[in-house]
Amino acid sequence: MPRLTLDVRVESLRLSAPFRIASRTFDSADVLVVTLSDGGLAGRGEASGVYYTGDDVAQMLHHVERARDAVEAGVTRDELRTLLPPGGARNAIDAALWDLEAASDDCPVWALAGQDVPRPLLTTFTLGADTPEAMAAGAKRYDHARAIKVKLTGDLALDIARVTAIRAARPDVWLGVDANQGFVIGDLDALVAAMQKVDVSLIEQPLARGREADLDGYVSPIPIAADESVLSLDDVAGAVGRFDVINIKLDKCGGLTEALLMAAEARRIGLGVMVGNMIGTSLAMAPAFVLGQICDLVDLDGPIFLRADRQPGMKYRDGTVWCPETVWGRGVPALA
Repeated sequence: MPRLTLDVRVESLRLSAPFRIASRTFDSADVLVVTLSDGGLAGRGEASGVYYTGDDVAQMLHHVERARDAVEAGVTRDELRTLLPPGGARNAIDAALWDLEAASDDCPVWALAGQDVPRPLLTTFTLGADTPEAMAAGAKRYDHARAIKVKLTGDLALDIARVTAIRAARPDVWLGVDANQGFVIGDLDALVAAMQKVDVSLIEQPLARGREADLDGYVSPIPIAADESVLSLDDVAGAVGRFDVINIKLDKCGGLTEALLMAAEARRIGLGVMVGNMIGTSLAMAPAFVLGQICDLVDLDGPIFLRADRQPGMKYRDGTVWCPETVWGRGVPALA
């Protein structure tokens, strides 16, 4: 392999409106964009890191520079997994390696990953936490959606009112709720009972990371998904007996290479698999779209919250998401 050139830059993304979850409100996000060039072709990757682990732009830049010599010398994707810890820096570099390999081999990433020709994926569309009335109105505006994910805040009575209002507004859609660590185990019986009444199909990360053992022996009629509790491959085995589904995010685990291993291991031990996203453009979603082809649940709506996405970008239609190969996964000509 010829020696590579690694370029890294930081971009600031603005959201169209503030987006609230249990622990914070987002109105912007800084992302890392990595380009790897062999002089003729280039591969790209984007990552936003993981706010709740302290994986911000400064940390991602530190990890990129730490790995620069090895990456430019021609590190493989498998070697990258031992070179850098899970997180945004590894995700961005991993994506760029996949993209460059696809260009060099004249073969799309999905084929390199051993997959069939990709198909559009049914995706959830997320409602940030707000008043019940505002969230019901938002659900109606998602008139194309067939699946909606609702952000909760940990205020049990208000959260129940929120989801009840959304269900009344959209009796037709699949509903999931995401607590982002907002509850304690003593809340869970009441939350599950209320969610069952309004036909909620998934409860994501109800308890704080570090409190997974509180779920030992807990039986829920609604599947419970791990998000913050499962970051990388090392965490997957610990989900058994506590969660039914794991939500794999490339910024958490360090890229598509690790994500595919996580999905395979989750299947092997009987867990369902979901793909999710942090804030990002279509460039960040595109590798996750590859992972989504083998997932039970897909949550890849990130670009719709941005004031401006990259072009070309992901396509959303009739409740589905589609990623053209022109977005990512075929490489691009290197800049002169």
